Amino acid sequence: MYKTFFISAIYILSLCSFSSFLDAQPFTYCNPVNIDYGYTPIPNFAQWGKHRATADPVIVNYKGEYYLFSTNQWGYWWSNDLSNWNFISRRFLRPWNDSNDELCAPGVGIIGDTMLVFGSTYTRQFTLWMSTNPKENQWQPLVDSLEIGGWDPAFFTDDDGRFYMYNGSSNRYPLYGIELNRKTMQPIGTRKELYLLEPYKYGWQRFGEHYDDTFLDPFIEGAWMTKHNGRYYLQYGAPGTEFSGYSDGVVVGDHPLGPFQPQSMPFSYKPGGFSRGAGHGATFTDNFGNYWHTSTIAISVKNNFERRIGIWPAGFDDDGVMYCNTAFGDYPHYLPAANKQDYFTGWMLLNYNKAVEVSSSLGGHSANNAVDENIRTYWSAKSGDKGEWIMTDLGEISTVRAIQLNFADQDAEFLGKTIGKAHQYQIFASNDKKSWRLVVDKRQNTKDVPHDYIELNKPLETRYLKVVNHQMPTGKFALSGLRVFGKGKGSVPEQVGELIVLRTEKDKRSAWVKWKPVDGAYAYNLYMGLAPDKLYNCVMVYGANEYWLKTLDKDEAYFFTIEAINENGVSQRLPIQKVN
Repeated sequence: MYKTFFISAIYILSLCSFSSFLDAQPFTYCNPVNIDYGYTPIPNFAQWGKHRATADPVIVNYKGEYYLFSTNQWGYWWSNDLSNWNFISRRFLRPWNDSNDELCAPGVGIIGDTMLVFGSTYTRQFTLWMSTNPKENQWQPLVDSLEIGGWDPAFFTDDDGRFYMYNGSSNRYPLYGIELNRKTMQPIGTRKELYLLEPYKYGWQRFGEHYDDTFLDPFIEGAWMTKHNGRYYLQYGAPGTEFSGYSDGVVVGDHPLGPFQPQSMPFSYKPGGFSRGAGHGATFTDNFGNYWHTSTIAISVKNNFERRIGIWPAGFDDDGVMYCNTAFGDYPHYLPAANKQDYFTGWMLLNYNKAVEVSSSLGGHSANNAVDENIRTYWSAKSGDKGEWIMTDLGEISTVRAIQLNFADQDAEFLGKTIGKAHQYQIFASNDKKSWRLVVDKRQNTKDVPHDYIELNKPLETRYLKVVNHQMPTGKFALSGLRVFGKGKGSVPEQVGELIVLRTEKDKRSAWVKWKPVDGAYAYNLYMGLAPDKLYNCVMVYGANEYWLKTLDKDEAYFFTIEAINENGVSQRLPIQKVN
């Protein structure tokens, strides 16, 4: 009855104006990056259903445009603004490369006006590609054989023109580096061992979802080099790509091949929130000279290697410490701009764990999974038919600025890229669940948008939002996250009253953190660092007032603070405290 009534209302109210909410260029973006992730082409990677996956991203700024390469995508993307990405279909494997790994963990380098691309390999007969016009998909082999191969390659061109290659992906062997002749691409000298993990000292390098050292030793992988103020910052991923704590560390030296000294804490680190994990990535600059870091987000439900991509603001402080800001890292952020200091918009999540109604539910994929801020759970309708819907209640009339639809993979029917496939839907708003107005109409959309992010051109005052399916690219209508951002009408939460951090002499890599809960707060940001002005790591904790922290350097004292979060904003931070 209710479904019939609402569908009728769609046709009546679709005449209402909605273009004013969408007729401007975006100023913001929201992780995970909204690109047409391919369905993994490797059959045994689809153990519990066909699903999208990519990881190990590299973004380079080439001639003022951004190019994104990642694992097994049968192509790459380019963008003018880091928001709207255009896919270019391309197979880089040659006929003699009999493999499903199409550019697994690709290495991308720039020499002068030439872009180089190379995939992971342990063989010598593997093509290094070159292009001076990648936007038009114009590529040619530079060499068909490198004397050195390796998994997770990376390239770096120094200011003096000398060219280096890095690689390594192992839980036994270190990262390696070597100089290459930039004309022949043959090695100069022998490769050097650069860095091997030290999990006995750095807690965040321990293997496991909870850094518990079980099952396997930790992996080091995903090398990337950045030069800043004459120093060399070699980045690497650890301890495992399937974990929320997947992070990038950095070691620093005065030469591209070291020796290097570790920065104690992980450089990019995001173990909490909706999009978890920030490991194996690359650092680049935008057209205004700002630093950014792209890295891998873990899902690991249908397969351990089910992953997505994130982009985070990054930089260097006055002491040369490299940092990556992932606080509120899966909330809306501003796109690159000149002289921007804080990229977080301040738009809060308005519908965490609030009431949801749906047209139908499949099995255990219940409606509340769409608003629990867990990308690993999802709601699914019983079909992918036109007319299936989900409605979220914000609890009160609020100011909505953006909406993110994170589509889940339920009963997908094919592998590879979704060329010619699209998500099509409408979004309606209401204050009383009786009178509805159309605010987003994507029935004519022609893009595959698995993490569609809609920034509204003007604020929308509403309490209820309903998403109505028109077409899915494949499978059922399913969402891991229906996320609504803006501001509520109430007060920001009170300051947290007390924060306790307990470390023991038995293992100072770990700490138990507990704080006094704040009425009306739905989450907390726990900040930590090695100095009061270097609180560069942040854990976002939903629905709890304690956290087992197992990422510390056993030899260092730490500084901590915490803030409370609700629909209206963020509390004042607690005074910083030192913990030995």
